[in-house]
Amino acid sequence: MASRQPETFNLHVPDAALADLRERLSRTRFPDQAPGNPWAYGTDLDWLVGFLDYWRDGFDWRALEARLNSFPQYKVSLQNIELHFMHVPGSGPDPHPLLLSHGWPGSVFEFLDLIPRLTDPKQFGADPADAFTVVVPSLPGYGLSFTPVQARVGIEAIADCFAQLMTDVLNYKRFGAQGGDWGSAITARLGRAYPERMSGLHLNMMPAGRDPAGLSPRTPEESRYLEELMAWLKEESGYGWIQGTRPQTLAFALTDSPAGFAAWVVEKFRAWSDCGGDLETVFTRDQLLANIGLYWFTGAIGSSFWPYYSRRHTPWQIEETKIVTVPTGYCEFPREIVRPPRSVVERTFTDIRRWSIMPRGGHFAAMEQPEALAHEIRELFRPLRSK
Repeated sequence: MASRQPETFNLHVPDAALADLRERLSRTRFPDQAPGNPWAYGTDLDWLVGFLDYWRDGFDWRALEARLNSFPQYKVSLQNIELHFMHVPGSGPDPHPLLLSHGWPGSVFEFLDLIPRLTDPKQFGADPADAFTVVVPSLPGYGLSFTPVQARVGIEAIADCFAQLMTDVLNYKRFGAQGGDWGSAITARLGRAYPERMSGLHLNMMPAGRDPAGLSPRTPEESRYLEELMAWLKEESGYGWIQGTRPQTLAFALTDSPAGFAAWVVEKFRAWSDCGGDLETVFTRDQLLANIGLYWFTGAIGSSFWPYYSRRHTPWQIEETKIVTVPTGYCEFPREIVRPPRSVVERTFTDIRRWSIMPRGGHFAAMEQPEALAHEIRELFRPLRSK
């Protein structure tokens, strides 16, 4: 059981921290730009210089802070972690509880456009009977669920913590779960470990079949997927190797340099989103800096790497021998970083109720396509609410 009742929370970054950030940004020492096409070897110098100028002189952190604080937020002590979460009541006749889990390099800021579409569907032209009461925790070790020297935890422990939050703290004996990135692995773990509590699972990134050694292609589609996965592992997974093997060493650099951390993160938002190479066609600078700033001000950069370390040093929990029987829905966005075919996924998820091929969008679906994602979540859970 929880050690105490949740306490209300509002975020307020001290003025001194804002001043320190501006001072650090003003003293940024930049590398030269490598020859060749911009972004070919990582974050483009010219783009980053302009972005950091805006962060220093134009960005209004207080406005984003106020937007977050417009949602009801709480903290509660669970498993020796001061867990931060949003708990937003639905406005329909019988809102269904739904847990949303983010990943890296995201945060609860990812969901600010999605939440009202789920809690108040009538406002967006949808059926109020499809309303959810939404719970959005900050992952332990991330943002507002981080305090210095706290225990590092992997996906299994995070899922256990969230199950305790939903059942023991908030008294939801049955609830749905949704997630992408690490949130998809957390959601899958909830379905495998707590099937009796789950009404359904919705994923916008599919965590099955990530280890090439465990894949034995049986169809041309599966062979295509394995080729794409091998190419991604070769060219795009370097960040995961260092975060998963030397997280402490990397943390020194990214905790000290806001420019370095911004460069580390924005490259992923560009590479993994459906932006066609132009970040600002999909994300505003404020959206990017809300996520980046939350990591920066909380000092949660190094601790956020821990799921990567745990992933590389413990058995992967999503495999064919660990079946998930809870009704599941999935959105395949075209610019998602991995897109396993249904034949691979069905070896792990045995009750797929909805598999939607989306026309646009990428890894950060809640930010890129909040309306489309909300629609898919509503469609999946409509027949699952009362069972």
